Amino acid sequence: MPVRRALPRRAHRTVGAWCFADHMGPAAVTAQHGLDIGPHPHTGLQTVTYLVSGEALHRDSLGSEQLITPGQVNLMSAGRGVSHSEEATGHYDGDLHGIQLWIAQPDATRHAPPAFEHHAELPRIAIDQSLATVLVGEFHGVRSPARHDTALVGAELSIRHRVDLQLRADFEYAIIVLEGALSCDGVDVASGQLGYLSIGNDEITLHPYEPTRAMLLGGEPFESDILIWWNFVARNREEIDRAYDAWRNSDGRFGDFTSPLERISAPTPYWRDSP
Repeated sequence: MPVRRALPRRAHRTVGAWCFADHMGPAAVTAQHGLDIGPHPHTGLQTVTYLVSGEALHRDSLGSEQLITPGQVNLMSAGRGVSHSEEATGHYDGDLHGIQLWIAQPDATRHAPPAFEHHAELPRIAIDQSLATVLVGEFHGVRSPARHDTALVGAELSIRHRVDLQLRADFEYAIIVLEGALSCDGVDVASGQLGYLSIGNDEITLHPYEPTRAMLLGGEPFESDILIWWNFVARNREEIDRAYDAWRNSDGRFGDFTSPLERISAPTPYWRDSP
């Protein structure tokens, strides 16, 4: 599965609370082989899965077993710890294309119990001759039903002609192009690239060079510095060490569930390697 990691970048580790963006595919999958990501743990983050095409199956230690199709959102809040897998559906053959996003949880919720929600219907709004689907937060007066723990927004944009978008001046933003190419206030952003907008902008103009699909992410600058290692979002190495030991020792922190895929072992944190 080809993956383009748009976030984190050296220049921008976070955009609001958004701390990770993997642009997946497009790639051909079968009923038996899709994302094929076996059981693995998370802490301190929310995963947001969105598909442009194809289908995938989510399982987790909360007992969730949820098919996701294009235009829907799976949102899993890891809190103090959860494990999940992303699998083939058992029936879908065709192209798979989408994006996997992480949102860093604030101190108020990052130690809370885990949770999962699926939203089969998301609000859409026509802006000029473009269409926006709101995954999380509020955009152009339209609000998603999905949970969010900080002030942020995530919206998919389908753009065919020039469009002016209203922004919040207290948010920073990123544009990730999934298909096509566009100019964002005069700066070119191609497929697989991320364009960054600092706080202070209340409007942007997008000019697509061809029919373009892009993800708009934004939010208030995050409350604290974060440390990301493997599948954990934390504040320091000690928190990472505890999560690593809990997964390695299968001590119950991340729960358990049945999956046809093999459980993924955590690599040893580099600061614990022997010299």
